[in-house]
Amino acid sequence: MALFHVATLTPTKADLLAAWVPDQPWGPPPGEAIEVVGAYRFDDPEGRVGMEVHLVRAGDAVLHVPLTYRDEPLAGAEAALITQMHHSVLGTRWVYDGLRDPSLVVMLAAVTMTGQGEALGMALHDGRWYIAPSAVRIQGGGWSHERVPVDGFEIDRADATDVVLRNDRFELTVHRRPQAGPRPPIGLTATWPGQTEPVVLAEVKER
Repeated sequence: MALFHVATLTPTKADLLAAWVPDQPWGPPPGEAIEVVGAYRFDDPEGRVGMEVHLVRAGDAVLHVPLTYRDEPLAGAEAALITQMHHSVLGTRWVYDGLRDPSLVVMLAAVTMTGQGEALGMALHDGRWYIAPSAVRIQGGGWSHERVPVDGFEIDRADATDVVLRNDRFELTVHRRPQAGPRPPIGLTATWPGQTEPVVLAEVKER
C-alpha cells in the first residue's frame, strides 16, 4: 500500500517530467509537448523509497518513465539524480531515474515476473482514508518456477528505445517507448482509458 499526503510539490511532477524527459535520448523531438497519461506504483519493502512509474504521451509515442523519491541522496548515483523536490509534508526529496535505482529495479523485475506487487494508493484526508485512483492498470506474470533472486541487476545497454539490465541469471528489458502488443511469456503490460490494447512495458528472459 502506497500512502499519499495532501501536499504541495515544488517542482510539481508534471513540471519535473516536462523539464527532464525532452532532454533524454528516448524523449520527444524538440518542442513537442508531453502529456501525462497516468502512473503505477510499487511499495518499498523497507518503507523509505517512493517508487512511481509515469506514462506520458508525446505525439504518437508513449514514454515509460520510472522515478524514485528518496529522503536522502543515494550513494554513488549522482548521474541518476534528476532534481530535488520540496514536499510540503515530507521535506526535501531527491528524485532519481528509477532504472538506475536498485530499489525500483528489484520491484519492477519482481512484478514483471510474477504479477504481484503493484501498490494500492491510499490517502488520509480529514481523518478518513480514501483510495487514490490510478488510470493505469498493469499486468505481469509468467514465472511459475522456483524462487529466484531479483536483485543484482545492472544496466548492460541503454538506447533510444530500451534499457537492458542483467543479473547472474536474467535479462530484464524495459521499454522506454513501449508499443502495443501481446504480453511476452514473462512480461509486464499496461492499459488505461482510451488504450484498451495492452502496451508492453517490460520483459524478462533467462540468460
